[in-house]
Amino acid sequence: MRAPENIRAIEMADPDMMGFICWEKSSRYVGNVPTYLPSCLRVGVFVNPRLEYVMKRAHELRLDYIQLHGTESSEFCIKVLNEIGLPIIKAISVKTTKDIDTWEEYENIVNLLLFDTKCKSTGGSGEQFDWDILNHYQGNIPFFLAGGIGPEDAERLHAWHHPMYIGIDINSRFEDAPAMKNVKAVTQFIRKIRSYE
Repeated sequence: MRAPENIRAIEMADPDMMGFICWEKSSRYVGNVPTYLPSCLRVGVFVNPRLEYVMKRAHELRLDYIQLHGTESSEFCIKVLNEIGLPIIKAISVKTTKDIDTWEEYENIVNLLLFDTKCKSTGGSGEQFDWDILNHYQGNIPFFLAGGIGPEDAERLHAWHHPMYIGIDINSRFEDAPAMKNVKAVTQFIRKIRSYE
């Protein structure tokens, strides 16, 4: 999210969290602090950042979570926890069960995982991976499901189960342009997902 009015409008749909991309190579990069920040939990998304940069953006955006979406080591995660003190969401790119096993490096360190579609470039591909491959995940860290999730996936998401699955990350399939969410699509999706609860 980036545009103040779009942030306000999406906030009315009552999401649990809202993401702010703090990676300069992304088309969704939030260079300047938006003039309006939401009251929901704010997540800063970083890719192989310097610790000082994470600290700076965490302060500017008044972040509640740090999402690390690159190849950050467990040692770096520990530094973030010790120096910044915010909980960490560690993204793991998935194609095979071997990819899933990398969660073990972050055991007892990160607070949440985010399983996303593995692609050649860093960042989202807008494509889905086979969710059933996550049946291989036997860890104790709760996770978000990400990767190409669109408005038409609500019923399939409701039918899919895993004991550590706690939420859904949506992005490009709900956009009219990079960092500009379609308010109607997001609102209807959230309502549908919550109607199943």
